[in-house]
Amino acid sequence: MESPKSSSLGNSLLVPSVQELIKTQIDSVPSRYLRPDLVDHPISVADVPVVDLGKLIDEATMDSELAVLHSACKDWGFFQLVNHGVSSTLVENMKTQVQEFFYLPMEEKQKLWQLPGEMEGFGQAFVVSEEQKLDWADVFFLVTQPPHLRKPHLLPKLPLPFRDTLENYSLEVRNLAAQVLDHMAKALQMKPEEMKDIFSGNVRQTMRTNYYPPCPEPDKVIGFTPHSDGTGLTILLQVNEVEGLQIKKDGQWVAVKVLPNDFVVNVGDILEMITNGVYRSIEHRATVNSEKERLSIACFHSPRFDGEIYPAPSLVTGDRPALFRNVSVKEFFRGFFSREIQGKAYLDTLRI
Repeated sequence: MESPKSSSLGNSLLVPSVQELIKTQIDSVPSRYLRPDLVDHPISVADVPVVDLGKLIDEATMDSELAVLHSACKDWGFFQLVNHGVSSTLVENMKTQVQEFFYLPMEEKQKLWQLPGEMEGFGQAFVVSEEQKLDWADVFFLVTQPPHLRKPHLLPKLPLPFRDTLENYSLEVRNLAAQVLDHMAKALQMKPEEMKDIFSGNVRQTMRTNYYPPCPEPDKVIGFTPHSDGTGLTILLQVNEVEGLQIKKDGQWVAVKVLPNDFVVNVGDILEMITNGVYRSIEHRATVNSEKERLSIACFHSPRFDGEIYPAPSLVTGDRPALFRNVSVKEFFRGFFSREIQGKAYLDTLRI
């Protein structure tokens, strides 16, 4: 069994709170947040594919909806999932309570701040040097599933009712991720046991709640640096109706519209490896604005920390040899979190 110590994700240097920074009513952005090189790109708006989970579980519509899912994962790496079955009351409670969580007094949030040498808690990830540029965001990151991997000073210490809501939400979203992975295996015509073997036992879930404050110079900062997710499958809930998520499609940044009652689902680097490059993890980023905060909740689902990542044997053929080397989950994550985040650069190190 994995232990919390053996499954450590690494560490990130402590950084100031952007939410506290804006309370000082600054007129200009401190130099460490200036990122004009990352926001000077043309942006278009396009309709990201929509996948209906209800149609995937209905025998009459399953085949046609599997084709929609397959195309979305191959061509976009992203889709919006509707009729997902997660309780609407639970989702709304999660939205309300995560906003209240970020509005806690600073002295309360400091009790949940990152500890030296760790990544979980309030702070930012991927900060590896004091000179590194920073994202315009505050983040609360923690392991949520399986329960024995949780840090005792974090989730158990969250205020009620948020703690119970987060517990129930993490379970429902984990079960949803397992369903989606099962449907992906069908769409790929993988041997049924292959996806299950890689994600055997409890799917490992981490959760990142993001708070992007308004910025006096939004065209000079980035909410989240362009990156692909170092995970298997990501399920994102956009908490309020403020847009900011953008994905890279055919070399152009595309803004993702906020749909009511949907999740945004995307392929991570691990899933690109498992599918031998058939499904692609896609660069995405978060932008900010000068008027209103934006919040989101991302749940990342990956194999057990003591497992292995490798191209599924049924997707490796003479015409399509293995594109990635086999790697332990532990090695993958320690490499991923030990460096400054930059596009798909880490995944590229694992290509054959």
